[in-house]
Amino acid sequence: MTGWDRLWDDLTSRQPLPDPAVVLAAGGVALALVLWRGSWPRVRLLVTVVHEAGHALVALLVGRRLQGIRLHSDTSGVTVSRGRPTGPGMVVMLAAGYLAPAILGLGAALLLADGRALLLLWSLSLLLLLVLLWIRNGFGLLVVVVVLAGTVAVTWYADARTQSALALLLAWLLLLAAPRPLVELLVGGRAGRRGSDPDQLARLTRIPSVLWTLLLLAASVSGLVVGVSTLAPDLLAR
Repeated sequence: MTGWDRLWDDLTSRQPLPDPAVVLAAGGVALALVLWRGSWPRVRLLVTVVHEAGHALVALLVGRRLQGIRLHSDTSGVTVSRGRPTGPGMVVMLAAGYLAPAILGLGAALLLADGRALLLLWSLSLLLLLVLLWIRNGFGLLVVVVVLAGTVAVTWYADARTQSALALLLAWLLLLAAPRPLVELLVGGRAGRRGSDPDQLARLTRIPSVLWTLLLLAASVSGLVVGVSTLAPDLLAR
């Protein structure tokens, strides 16, 4: 089998979800990684990659000129684009950052429920490759290359059990981690939101930044609930 044949087989084949106990165990590990202070900065860096990818993708979709993405060691990031500084396109682009992890996590849950673990891993690899093309600083380049290399290595060389475990862990991480940065914005108060996406949205729309934060948090939590009901329906049924 050639490399292209194997790739096509990966994209079209189905791998059923593991036993519910394994699904819940992966969720438990992801929850611990999100809540533990020692691991959260690394998880947040992954969330930041997705956050900035959301800004970048929507910037292109609304006709803005994307100029680059920068990731920083303090887990922050910035996406620079050029275009009209006001209007619906700018609002949607700013809102897309905090929504992106929840949307991607929900999409990952739906793919896993349909038995598409390998399709999920290859899709994430493609997303990382596209992000890599727009990275404009050394630290960001290092982060994306490491994550991309790890994802591709597992997708290409690992056995089916390891691939499913990684896909599950990533889906859980995205779903569970998506609300936390917004909670941190709320806890930080008005000063903590200064310069943030909700703060910029407030200037554009005259809707208070705290309300924007709550709306984005509600959307992230909704994605989490739907994602959990997709990956572990019995958990919510209880």
